[in-house]
Order: sequence, then C-alpha cells, then structure tokens
Amino acid sequence: MAETASQGGHEGGSVLKSAIPILRMFDEAHARAFYLDFLGFSKDWEHRHDVDFPLYMQISRQNCLLHLTEHFGDATPGSGCFVPMEGVEAFHAELVARNPDNLRLGLETMPWGQQVKVTDPFGNKLTFCEQNAQAQ
Repeated sequence: MAETASQGGHEGGSVLKSAIPILRMFDEAHARAFYLDFLGFSKDWEHRHDVDFPLYMQISRQNCLLHLTEHFGDATPGSGCFVPMEGVEAFHAELVARNPDNLRLGLETMPWGQQVKVTDPFGNKLTFCEQNAQAQ
C-alpha cells in the first residue's frame, strides 16, 4: 500500500519535521537556572539584535529542542508543551535529586502513560511523558 502525504509521505518534495516549541521568558538568569541547571538542557545558541535587546535562544537535551524568547509577541506566557520521552522514571529521579526549590515533582500514571509535569518560572507548563503503546 502506498504511503500518503498525511501518513508521513512526501507531497511535492516537502517533509515535515518535529515542531520546536517557543516559550516566553522574562528573566534570563531564572530561565538558565530552570532549563539548564534543573532540567539538564544545554544551550545550543543565542541571539540578540543588540547588546540590550531581548534574548532568543535554542536549548536542547538529546532530541528535544526548545526555543526560549524574551521578545514580546513571540509566545504567550503560561503555554504548555508535551514532550514524549523514554525513561521517565529515571528522569523523575534525576529532577528530584537536584530539586533546588523543593518542587512537588510527582510521577503520574495516566491512561496514556507515565508523566512528570513541571512549571517554569514564567508559568509555562512542560509535561514529560513516556507514552504507553496505545497512545503512540
């Protein structure tokens, strides 16, 4: 059976890849502490149009890419981001071990899999989920 464009095939030579969420931030130091120090992401690159201009940067951890922005209008504070992953129990243990603010980090079992939810200092909600076979 031929693969259709809606099932992942190529239509007119185009190929869609994973989306990269853009999350609003208001304080560079708090963003670095949360995303780099606490969640274990690495900074890939950052950009400012000038010295005192807002920061835009890409961070990553394995195959997960996120863009963080201080630019007004790029993203809405309090957004949500669902991150599919493997090894959520080990990830949960890692976060609990370096929990700087004694956050209540639960490991939830949901019908679609196990997940850890965290909220960044700017109100953005990230759900890291190891999905079960029925949800994939």
